[in-house]
Amino acid sequence: MLVLGIETSCDETGAALFDTAKGLLGHALHSQIDLHAAYGGVVPELASRDHVRKTLPLVRAVLTQSQVNTQDINGVAYTAGPGLVGALLVGAAIGRSLAWSWGVPAVGVHHMEGHLLAPMLETPAPEFPFVALLVSGGHTMLVQVNGIGDYRILGDTLDDAAGEAFDKTAKLLGLDYPGGPVLAKLAEQGDSSRFRFPRPMTDRPGLDFSFSGLKTFALTTRQAQADDAQTRADIARAFQDAVVETMVIKCRRVLQQTGVPRLVVAGGVGANRALRDSLRQLAAELGAEVFYPRLEFCTDNGAMIAYAGACRLQAGQRHGLDVEVRPRWSLEDLEAIIRQR
Repeated sequence: MLVLGIETSCDETGAALFDTAKGLLGHALHSQIDLHAAYGGVVPELASRDHVRKTLPLVRAVLTQSQVNTQDINGVAYTAGPGLVGALLVGAAIGRSLAWSWGVPAVGVHHMEGHLLAPMLETPAPEFPFVALLVSGGHTMLVQVNGIGDYRILGDTLDDAAGEAFDKTAKLLGLDYPGGPVLAKLAEQGDSSRFRFPRPMTDRPGLDFSFSGLKTFALTTRQAQADDAQTRADIARAFQDAVVETMVIKCRRVLQQTGVPRLVVAGGVGANRALRDSLRQLAAELGAEVFYPRLEFCTDNGAMIAYAGACRLQAGQRHGLDVEVRPRWSLEDLEAIIRQR
């Protein structure tokens, strides 16, 4: 089955073609970073308008890149949520319209399921069951994955997700948008011994996260120090160390509590080098395996939507002609399917 995937949940437009027999045939991505940089964050209306401009050209580019004719496509998958409602509606309307015009089925895909399954595009791919650390801009959670659609959230963030905390801390340090990657790069120049930030919610049982207090700690630390480049680098290092160690502690707990020896790390923050290095060491210590998508598939992309959609279309799932999106949508609400190879 050859499936076109369309991703428009926030500030990146993605399109991809996935063939269940041949794998990923092609993908293209447009980032809106330059569009939103002047505002210091994503402007939803501008994001929606840019998706309108970019989605169809990206679809055409992927078709050309993959040397595929539209009559060869067997289904269309689009991100139906969670995300910005206007952005979601653009992708859903375009995806549903293309499917209708081509006479093929369409399916709306859960954005976070796409992230969870992105490592399936790699070799080797993780086997079920596995536990996943899902760390994207608006989500930080630990999920037990028993199969496609069979998800149990074991831990979630009580306030800011890790990605949000990175971006907000970067902003208070005066760093450019998008702040998370810039802060991570600055942290490489920091002295790890100068400041120590708390590791929130690690002094009690449980797998939930809370990162909002770290922003306040970073702000008060900066206000108490001379405002120079080295101090900002040292604060960035202390902040990143605290976030990374907190997530590693929680990952250790979830691997030990579930007894599942496979950890998947997905989402934009999963590209963080310090986090990857620390989790690799943890996996080696516990005799577990750790899996990541390639760096370009850590952030939002069409390939993960095409793959997740292909799995659901193969299982017989179809969505009707109505264009429906869900800005809020729990992973646990999804229907479990039997994976077909």
